[in-house]
Amino acid sequence: MKILVADKISPKGIELFKAQPGYDVVVAWEVMPDWSAAPEQVKQLIADADAIAVRSETKVTADVIAAAPNLKVVGRAGVGVDNVDIDAATERGVIVMNTPGGNTIATAELTFTHMLCGARPIAQANATMKAGGWDRKKYGGTELNGKVLGVCGLGRIGAEVSKRAQAFNMTILAYDPFLTESRAQSMGIKKVELTEIFKQADYITVHMPLTDDTRGMLGKDAFAQMKDGVRVFNCARGGIIDEAALIEAVNGGKVAAAGLDVYEDEPLAEDSPLRSLDKVVLTPHLGASTAEAQESVGVEVAEQMVEALAGGTVRNAVNMPSVDAKTLEVLKPYLKLGEALGTFIQQLGGECIEKLTLTYYGKIVDLDALPLSRAIQRGYLKHIADRVNDVNAPKKLAELGVEVQTVKSSSETSYTELVEVQTVDAKGKTRTVGGTLFSKAQRPRIVHIDGYGVEVSTSGILLVLKNQDVPGIVGFIGQTLGEDKVNIANLALARDQGQGFAISVFELDSIPSEAAQKKISGHKDIEKFRIIEL
Repeated sequence: MKILVADKISPKGIELFKAQPGYDVVVAWEVMPDWSAAPEQVKQLIADADAIAVRSETKVTADVIAAAPNLKVVGRAGVGVDNVDIDAATERGVIVMNTPGGNTIATAELTFTHMLCGARPIAQANATMKAGGWDRKKYGGTELNGKVLGVCGLGRIGAEVSKRAQAFNMTILAYDPFLTESRAQSMGIKKVELTEIFKQADYITVHMPLTDDTRGMLGKDAFAQMKDGVRVFNCARGGIIDEAALIEAVNGGKVAAAGLDVYEDEPLAEDSPLRSLDKVVLTPHLGASTAEAQESVGVEVAEQMVEALAGGTVRNAVNMPSVDAKTLEVLKPYLKLGEALGTFIQQLGGECIEKLTLTYYGKIVDLDALPLSRAIQRGYLKHIADRVNDVNAPKKLAELGVEVQTVKSSSETSYTELVEVQTVDAKGKTRTVGGTLFSKAQRPRIVHIDGYGVEVSTSGILLVLKNQDVPGIVGFIGQTLGEDKVNIANLALARDQGQGFAISVFELDSIPSEAAQKKISGHKDIEKFRIIEL
């Protein structure tokens, strides 16, 4: 297992990698003294790597991912993953994970430092003092006490900033599409729309990811709605504040002070107009640059990557569901069942489908359905797509034009819990298979096929027949397989109610020869059959 450490994470994190048996840990700057994380350098070292640990310097582009056929995990020691091509990673089935909790306090404290410097021009006064000056009148300030702070994004960092602002007796307005009224009230915060923040806030700080919706969120129109003398801060992601609009607002007197730690393009250009604005305090992306935060995210990303590579818990993944160890332990038998049901129904039908419906009954309804749904989709694609895993299965199904629907049903069934998978093809024809767990050992079993009740193993080789309900079919199959030297391990039979058909499922030790299969298909009372490999 080769691990490439491409950016400088905590030495403790690197040591954690090295302590793993069978790990070949390559530290980029140690093996390549001129290391600059240039694309060609990254491609050279990642060619046979199973995982790469980065911060913000190394760009894990589509080309880099394509150059690493063994790549399974990208670990970002920090929050943002702007330097990783998520779509390309997902397509290749590569898990991308970050460490959102490790730098929370560091970034919150830096944000509040910027707010204090926006209220009292500490940085500007310090520069004058260092130059020999003494100008008390020029550097008067204002107080945070009693002011209104608008927080855009009330995640971990936004919440920590809010706590500190309340200690300074500030009124907090928060905009966050995912913030509930009850949580806002419990935190002593008022939930408002974004336009209300623009109209009412004396200070505005952003703590949101950079997306198509948030890019340029604080732009020319937003600044026009703000109070004269507003103060704005961004220690989240560059691009949320439109820099050209900010420069215009500062020069026009709308913005009294601003603090930036992140920029549209990094590093900030030497000739950027932002550098010449006395009212704007700039720091070079220092959000996570504390000793405590660096150690925390370095160790955290290493722990997460090691666990994921070992097939254990996947935490803080940005392109697949993250499952904690306790939940994963409960889900394990269901995941095995789900994958088998997906694989079974794909081979049972064999046709191109347009819809895949996953329905859960009973106690399963109370569990996290996302990992189970991924397992079923992965199973469905097992024999028809390459490099399929929980990361890329939904994307690959979407590329095939398959709509996936998940239903949690309160209807009663014959089982305490039931997983049912249904396919619909272009002609509207449906196929259905259901499964559950038996006994305390939680043995996964298929319990119905297209409405026929059976009890069938979820592993091995299955011969599934739909035949006329007449005598002699079982004997014919037994003789045919016996002549073919294929042993029957088990047999399940089911009859319909009045249509004259039966379902037979033979569990086999090996796959029948083409001659035997041809003989089976030629029997006048056998409507169809499938060989299914689970």
